Amino acid sequence: MKKQNIKIGTRGSQLALYQAYRTRNELSAAFPEYNIEIEIIKTKGDKILDVALSKIGDKGLFTKELETALIDGRVDMAVHSLKDLPTNLPEKLCLGGVLERGEFRDALVSKNGKKLSELTSNDVIATSSLRRAAQLLKLNPNFKIVDIRGNVNTRLKKMEDGHCDAMVMAAAGLQRLNFEDKITEVIETEFMIPAVSQGAIAIEIRENDPLISGLIDKITHKGTLNAVLAERVFLNKLEGGCQIPIGCFTEINEQDFSITGFISSLDGTEVIQDTFSGDLKDAQKIAADLAELFVKKGATRILDEIRKSNES
Repeated sequence: MKKQNIKIGTRGSQLALYQAYRTRNELSAAFPEYNIEIEIIKTKGDKILDVALSKIGDKGLFTKELETALIDGRVDMAVHSLKDLPTNLPEKLCLGGVLERGEFRDALVSKNGKKLSELTSNDVIATSSLRRAAQLLKLNPNFKIVDIRGNVNTRLKKMEDGHCDAMVMAAAGLQRLNFEDKITEVIETEFMIPAVSQGAIAIEIRENDPLISGLIDKITHKGTLNAVLAERVFLNKLEGGCQIPIGCFTEINEQDFSITGFISSLDGTEVIQDTFSGDLKDAQKIAADLAELFVKKGATRILDEIRKSNES
């Protein structure tokens, strides 16, 4: 009897393919009766490589084309880095599940082996993230920061060719592509708050698709799901996107839950940061309460100023 085909939509970068094949492998192990295929789809973010991400606009920059294929039925699920997935998904689509989270912190990669505390204003540091740039400037307002685009291999090559002396990237991406030896330092959260849901692999599906929903539920890591759903509530309440200096991370210890949030002006001079804790069963409410505190402390004004700056 011929196996039923199930298609996974993904971007074509090396990291995206790692995530798609990992999802396929977990599904194939759990459901050998299905034939799991992978379809590569190019997104807007993959096509525009000579403009800073913050200038393109972040509404579905790395997800829209995948979501269109999902809605049209060309694929049965789409695999993303969860940090790239907007909190408000298109009608008829939902977050089906997540795989077990990897390292959630950022990493420093430097040509000369310097650690973050050893970098000076003479070193050129590259990042594509306003969140990382703002936190670097908070540490040292004299840091020279430049934009960098491209996949992990491209960025490493650019550094070797003299584009910069150091880069800050997601540690999970480097680890997943076997570039852990390139990491000079995994940056502790006291110095850099990571992106919302960083290190988590998301599987987006159609609503009211019981077959696919059932398959994804089987491979979803429930601890990771609890954490990232709370983090996405925090982001959503602040109406932030991936090109805004917002970050947060959660910690779960049995039934104890805590969430630390961060928001900053682009130059790192104005920062709101706080931590709320409580029972795991109240995780999403705790995250929403933290976001409400941020609003009271002026987060909306900071975000409005950043959006105006990006539009100019």
